[in-house]
This record gives sequence, structure tokens and C-alpha cells, in this order.
Amino acid sequence: MIYFSEIYNKKIFTLDGIYIGRLIDLIFLSSDYPIITKIVFKDKKNNKVIISIEHLIKINNQIKIEKDYLISLLEENELCIVKNLLDKQIIDIKENKIIRVNDVAINQLSHNKLIIAGVDIGILGIARRVRIFGGDLLYKLLKKFFNFKSTSNFLSWAEIQPLELRKGIVKLKNIKDKLEKIFPEDLADYLERTNIFNAKNILGMLDWEKASEVIGNLNLNYQISLFKNFRKQTAAKFLSFIDPDEAVDILLNLPNKRREEILQLIPEKKKIKISYLLKYSHTPIGSLITNEFLVVDSHNSVYEVIKKIKQYTTDYSFLQNIYVINKEKKLIGVFNLHELLLQDLETPVYKFMIQNLIVIHLKTPVEIALKKMLKYKLFSLPVIDEKKQIIGIVNLDDLNLEEKL
Repeated sequence: MIYFSEIYNKKIFTLDGIYIGRLIDLIFLSSDYPIITKIVFKDKKNNKVIISIEHLIKINNQIKIEKDYLISLLEENELCIVKNLLDKQIIDIKENKIIRVNDVAINQLSHNKLIIAGVDIGILGIARRVRIFGGDLLYKLLKKFFNFKSTSNFLSWAEIQPLELRKGIVKLKNIKDKLEKIFPEDLADYLERTNIFNAKNILGMLDWEKASEVIGNLNLNYQISLFKNFRKQTAAKFLSFIDPDEAVDILLNLPNKRREEILQLIPEKKKIKISYLLKYSHTPIGSLITNEFLVVDSHNSVYEVIKKIKQYTTDYSFLQNIYVINKEKKLIGVFNLHELLLQDLETPVYKFMIQNLIVIHLKTPVEIALKKMLKYKLFSLPVIDEKKQIIGIVNLDDLNLEEKL
């Protein structure tokens, strides 16, 4: 077995000893049996030349070819080791993570019959390619400082789906099951390093819920690029799984016409929540509002409140405070979950709620809202309108992020 790094940039001579150039790539068939079909080299004038593997005579210590070689071309079902395989990322091997093709292993069946056996994804693959200190010295240094064994981390070609190489990624067979095991934030990190086309392909292998979690961990600019490329139906489906406040951030950065088209395709229950937040997004505070809050009547008992929590907040990311309203829907009190659990089940909430609320309005400057939270040691503040009715809440984390921006 030889490795591509061992023959890359090697001098090529004809059988009668004439130097013709240096090897820069090998071409192989994109199939389950990846035979190497052609050699690519740079000639003495730095021109790229492709010749058939049939002209190869020797490829071990020296590379020798026939004197009367003919120039060839890359065909439709052929790929290049350097362009399509080397340094490409592989999604999840044994440890559910993103790794990289560091070298390519080649089996020599005869002097001019070569086949790709697999890829090296370990540190030895890198070591062979560096070649700064020389092979033996480099190995000794790596062994001393990184304590690795002198074996390659080898991935057989049988585990790779060759049809995916042309799309720019190296993909493993049974990749869907492996993708499902990667943490959404790790997969999001990977997607941000690849192009939108690849990202759409990978997201398409996941179920809607997992794919939506991954999208939720992407930065906003990448999210926007994705949603500009999604079909309207696909975009609406993903937004139905994403938190409403995150969905609003995405929609606000899309053209008005496309935003409205997508919004109309979102399930009614989710569309109401998103539309509600969009309505107040024109002010600094309004753009930070979340509708993940719960209101109860002042005469509701502890038992009734617990029942409402179970009924209405199952999809909330967090719930700390519960707000109390009167018959006119005005905000009159608040209590937290700890206070609730200390009471008897029959106790009405007006008996233990806090009446002196700290509130803000849509026109309240962000810095004032943040100062109020820090002064009163609060993690969230209710936002009320001119009728003293609660329209949403703003969380400390969102205010802190807005201040930094």
C-alpha cells in the first residue's frame, strides 16, 4: 500500500530517463470500485498535463512512464484525489464528530493498475504530508509530544458513498443514523464552515425536529441565507418548529413579499404567536419581546395555576414568573414558581402575589430596562401597553446581548 502524500510532487521520468514534470494529482472512477485511471502532472513549463494510467511503468521509489505517452482528458464519471477527496470533511465516524481526510491510501495491484483502498483520518496522515523535519524525526517528535501510535486511522472505501464526492463532501454510508447522534450545536458549527448547497443536503437527511434544532444553533446571517434558498413550504415547515422569537428574527430579515408568503403557510397556532411578535418588532424593546409568558386570573387557585402551567407551557424554553391580571385584563401582580409551590392548593393567587411590579413599555430605552433589571435583581420584565395590559416579556440575556451589539 502507498499513500498519495508519498508520491505527491514526485518527479516523473520517461523510461529513457528524461524528466517531464512532477505529479500533482491522480484521477479515479467515482464508483464502488475506485480504480485510478489517469495521472496529472505539471510539465517543465508549469502546464497541467493528464495522461492515462496505461502509460505508467513504475510508481514506487521513482515514477516512470512510457516514452510515447498520449495526453488525455477528464471524463464525466472521473474525480480527482486533490479536488474531490483530500482535505474534505467527513461527518461523524465512531465518535460522532466532524473529521477530515488527511491522506489517501492506494493499493497497487500491478505496475499500472492502482485502486483507492480508503482514507487516513488520523494524525499520521498529517505527519506524512508535512514532511518538514523528515519522516523519522517528525514521527519521533509527534510520538514524544502527542503520544500517538505509529498506525494510521484508516477508513475503508467501502464505508464511503462515492456519488456524494462530486457534491463537495465525503459522506459515509448509513450517514442519516450517524447524523442523528451528533449534537445540534456541533452540526451547526460544521454547517457554518460549508456552503448553503451542502447545508441543505445535510439538513434534508435529518427529521424536521432535529434539523430545526440545528438551524436554531446557526448564526443569524447563515439562517437568513438558508431561508432565502429554501422553498416557501420548506421555510414555513422549519419555522413551525423554531422558537417564535427566533422565527421573527429570521422573517424580519427576508423581503416583505417572501415573508408574507412564508407566514401564510405556517400552521395557524404558531402563526398567531409569530404575527403577535412581528407586530411589536418596530421598537428596540419590541424586537426583544418573547410571548413565552403565562397570565392567570387573580382569583385562580394554586391548583388551577398548576393545571394551566401543564396545559399551556409545555413548549416553553423557560418559565420563572407567572403574571396576574384582573377582569379588565390589566396587569396587577406577579409571583414565581417557588412562591407558588409554598402555598396550599386551594389558596387564590391574590393572597400571595407581589403587587408592586416593575414594568417597562415599548418605548422604554434598552439601557433603562437593563438598569431596572440589575437594580431590582430581576431576570425578566413585563412589557405593558397604554391600557396596562401585558404584551410580552423581555429577558435579561436578550437585553445584555442587545447592549453588546
